[in-house]
Amino acid sequence: MKAIVCTKYGSPDVLKLAEVKKPIPKDHEVLVKIYATTVSAGDIRVRSFDSPFMLWLPMRIVLGFRKPRKPILGVELSGQIEAVGSNVKRFKKGDQVYALTGMKFGGYAEYVSMSEGALMSLKPMNVTYEEAAAIPFGGTSALYFLRKGNIQAGQKVVVYGASGSVGSSAVQLAKHFGAEVTGVCSTANRDLVKSLGADYVIDYTTENFFNKSERYDIFFDAVGKLAKTKCEKALTQNGRYVTVDGQGIAKVRIEDLLYLTDLIESNTFKPVIDKRYSLEEVPEAHRYVEKGRKRGNVVINIY
Repeated sequence: MKAIVCTKYGSPDVLKLAEVKKPIPKDHEVLVKIYATTVSAGDIRVRSFDSPFMLWLPMRIVLGFRKPRKPILGVELSGQIEAVGSNVKRFKKGDQVYALTGMKFGGYAEYVSMSEGALMSLKPMNVTYEEAAAIPFGGTSALYFLRKGNIQAGQKVVVYGASGSVGSSAVQLAKHFGAEVTGVCSTANRDLVKSLGADYVIDYTTENFFNKSERYDIFFDAVGKLAKTKCEKALTQNGRYVTVDGQGIAKVRIEDLLYLTDLIESNTFKPVIDKRYSLEEVPEAHRYVEKGRKRGNVVINIY
């Protein structure tokens, strides 16, 4: 099968198209024919080995010393089950699914074998494979951090980086939880963030956000660019600051994916797709995402 392999740590040029062995599912696994995946922040960090100096050695031990131990990146995907192991009960051949592979990666390929107990669910029937692939990472991350902030109906929530994968999900989820939402983004993304349900939109390129008198119950830095000390002045007395950077990896349960499935099927939540690339164009997609200006998600189509 075809796959994009990360041959070593470095620039997008280290990502190479290769022929690799097609996986054979074990008794408790399913074989998924992948139709779409994405380029996430996690993929970028692993490929480039973006790690703080103090964590360099531990991260190399976890990820691999000279190159990723899991060379086929891609943390989320959608596709169709082509074969099932003899002990599989949750799924059957032909099921349309979407999944979050996390640190096991594997999305940049034509096929992947996954345990039936993995973070995988039947694909919502009202979205395409492209749209389904763009849901798990941003959706579950936003859900985790909003819950970490103990979001409640009636609160005022600000989402910094509201147009990205996690941020666009956070705006929609915060509105679903009954919060008043302020999205912070660039001029070009104001209309997008407003369309996702934000009550107010602040353009960080023209407005000095921290000079405003408004105070928030939750400050969610969805891109990991603002230190807590800088955000504290924007919080209420008991307000909470949450960020995707420095507060651990989102802990995701299968219930979270099922929760998102229900929201999608009720048209309460929708993924945002910026650009689409082919499998062969994954290096180009990484270059685009590294610019830090993507709106929502960048999808890789695999046919």
